[in-house]
Amino acid sequence: MSTAPPTSAVAEVLSGLPGIRPWLEETYRWLHAHPELSTQEHGTAARVLEEVRAMPGAQDLEILAGVGGTGVAVVAHHGEGPTVLVRADMDGLPVREDTGLSYASTATATTGEGGTVPVMHACGHDTHVATLLAALRLLLAAPDSWAGTLVAIFQPAEEQFNGAEAMVADGLVERLPRPDVALGQHVLPGPAGSVQVAPGPIMASCDDFRITLRGRGGHGSAPHTAIDPVVMAASLVVRLQTIVSRQVAPRATAVVTVGRVVAGTKTNIIPETAVVEGTVRTYDDEVARRCLEILARTARAEAHAWGAPEPLVETFDHLPVTDNDPATTDRVRAALADELGTDQVRDFEPEMGSEDFSELPNAWGAPYCYWGFGAFDAARWASSEAAGTQAEDFPDNHAPQFAPVLQPTLDTGVRAMVAATMAWLGR
Repeated sequence: MSTAPPTSAVAEVLSGLPGIRPWLEETYRWLHAHPELSTQEHGTAARVLEEVRAMPGAQDLEILAGVGGTGVAVVAHHGEGPTVLVRADMDGLPVREDTGLSYASTATATTGEGGTVPVMHACGHDTHVATLLAALRLLLAAPDSWAGTLVAIFQPAEEQFNGAEAMVADGLVERLPRPDVALGQHVLPGPAGSVQVAPGPIMASCDDFRITLRGRGGHGSAPHTAIDPVVMAASLVVRLQTIVSRQVAPRATAVVTVGRVVAGTKTNIIPETAVVEGTVRTYDDEVARRCLEILARTARAEAHAWGAPEPLVETFDHLPVTDNDPATTDRVRAALADELGTDQVRDFEPEMGSEDFSELPNAWGAPYCYWGFGAFDAARWASSEAAGTQAEDFPDNHAPQFAPVLQPTLDTGVRAMVAATMAWLGR
C-alpha cells in the first residue's frame, strides 16, 4: 500500500521555496558556468561545502569532505525516525557548450592523458546539485515538520562510472548511518513541471570492453608481409553487431556498441595492434554474461582466421541495473502525485543508459527509487509530442545544446526531492 507524506508538513517545508528561489537560480547558474570533469570536482565540492555551512543549523550537521576523492556527505540527525539517503552527482562532460545561454560554460580542463578539452554540464548534473542543496536548506529551515536522519550525498564521477564505487571504497558504509531508503533523480528530456517514475528495471547494466588485436607490422605497400590489425578490427566491429541480432533471444533486451577504434601512427605503416572499445548494455545479468562470452569468442576467432596471436579481451567499468524497488517506488509516486498533481507524473520508460546511483544503496542492501524530471518548455514539448518529433526538436542529455529551462525545472526538482523525502521523514 502506497503512503504519501503528510501534505501539511510538505507544504510547510516548501513554503520557504519562493524566498530562496533567487539563491537557487544563482547557485544553478554558477554551477552551470563552472563544470568540472569526473574526479576533478574540487570547485563544485567547495561550493557545496560553502552553501551547506551557511544553512540553518549547520553547526549540528555532520559533514564529510573528500570522500572518494571529491565527494561530500552531509548528515542531519533530527530525532527518532527513518534514515533517508538522497543523492546528487556533480561532474560535467568533455563537451563544448552550444546553447547560447548568458551563463554558458567556457571552461576547459586537462584530461588524464594531458590533453585540453572543453567542459559542459551537458547531462544536467548542475540541476541535481542545485536542487538537492535547496531541498536540504528547506528541510533544515523547517525542523518541526520532520523527524529522522537525512543523509545528503554529493557524488563525483558518475560519468566516469566509478564515483559511487570510490565513495564506498573510501569507507562510506562505515562512516554513515545505514539508510532505510535511498532516493535519486535526474533531469531528462520531457516537459518541465513533470516527473517520470516507474518500478523495476529502468536503466541498463553496463559492461565496457577493450579488445586489443595483435597483428604484425609492416609497410603499407606490402600488406602480404604483415598481419593487418586495422582490417581485422574492421571485420570484428561488423561481426560484433551480430551478437544481439543473431545470438541473443529476441525477447531479451541488449545493446552492443563499439565506440572507439584506435590504430596506427602513419598512412603507410601497418601497425602492430588495433584497439576496439565499446559497451554492452542489458537489463539481465545472464544476458550480459552471454554477450561478453560471445564477444570474447568472436574476437579470438577473428584473430585465428587471420593467423594472428590471440587478442587481449578486457572488461571494465561495470554498472549494475538500476532496479527500482516496487514498494519504495509506489510510495515515491504517491508523494510526487500529491505534490505535483497526478497529471504531472508520467511513467519512466526504461532506457539503455546506465547509472551508478544504485551502487550507494546496494552497499547497504537498502531499497531505492530513482526518477526523472522534465527539462524543456512544457508547451513546446506538448506540440512536439503531438507531432511525434521530440527527438528532432529537443536535444538529449550529453548534447552540446542540452539546456534545461530554468523554471519550472529547478522548482520541480526541489519539490520532488522534498516530497519524496518527506514520505519517510514527514511528521
